[in-house]
Amino acid sequence: MITKDNPRVSIGLPIYNAEKFLRQALDALLGQTFSDFELIISDNGSTDGTEAICREYALKDSRIKYYKNETNLGAAKNFNRVFELSRGEYFKWASHDDICEPEYLERCVEVLDRNPAVVLCYPKANTIDEQGNWQKVYTENLKILAEKPHERFYQLLETFGWYHGTQLYGLNRASELKKTMLLGNYPHADRVLLSELAILGQFDEVPEFLFNRRVHPKVAQIENPTYKALAVWFDPKNKGKIMLPRWRRYWEFCHAVQRHELSADEKISCYIAILRRLFLSPGLTRRLTGMLQDGVQAVVRLVLKQIQQPTKIDGKRAENATEVGRGDGKVGAKTVTR
Repeated sequence: MITKDNPRVSIGLPIYNAEKFLRQALDALLGQTFSDFELIISDNGSTDGTEAICREYALKDSRIKYYKNETNLGAAKNFNRVFELSRGEYFKWASHDDICEPEYLERCVEVLDRNPAVVLCYPKANTIDEQGNWQKVYTENLKILAEKPHERFYQLLETFGWYHGTQLYGLNRASELKKTMLLGNYPHADRVLLSELAILGQFDEVPEFLFNRRVHPKVAQIENPTYKALAVWFDPKNKGKIMLPRWRRYWEFCHAVQRHELSADEKISCYIAILRRLFLSPGLTRRLTGMLQDGVQAVVRLVLKQIQQPTKIDGKRAENATEVGRGDGKVGAKTVTR
């Protein structure tokens, strides 16, 4: 249990309609061999049995703090909220459907305690299906231990694909996480967050398989297969907005470099790393085609918006046009309210 006013570790669990797998995830977190932690749950306005499950567990374990948003704020704000409510020296985001092995926290805390240069630690991982059956190795060999920020930054950029879930749900040094912009409200903002952390320090990997990433139809990137849908998942206010997701991601990489105190040489090297990732890494044609598509779609939507705007104005004028009669049978007049 917690041994002092502030726990060593804070676990943030942002959830929405999570009843299907929630008990398994909570049992795994509460069964950790390292017990000096708090578990902060932020319920994003769930409409299923999620609240009842959370309140049941909170009554049984004082380490659990349960909060419920009146409405769905979107994934980004909910993720950031659990961190803002945390008190621990180390912080970990958790998911309602993934399973952490009992020694997950203990082994990661050991690494962070031993090496102050490490800002993020995570174990190797497997994927499991809906029933919890092993599928395959999720990822490995993701250590980012270079001493120079631009080298870590570039190495992190090159690990992207399907395999950054282990990093996002790893154990962070909270003091360093506070220096980032946290999770943005746009698709793949988690990649930008990790790039900021790589600038700030090293990532280390526990060699044991202690994390089980569940793959099922309700996983965010599967349930929201388009950038438009994913943008709304991150923030409901994005609905109907013109999005340039691929352009935004590279802009935010540049912003991450600009925000942090680095030498001029390091900053230039980081910008070069972004260009290397964009133009020299495998998949150049796909990336440039996607960015071109984003641009064309944005221009088309802007043009359509301009075309539709006069129609809406004319329609509004027509609604405000009112027949006004004097009522004496002698004089009639048309009055238009503008």
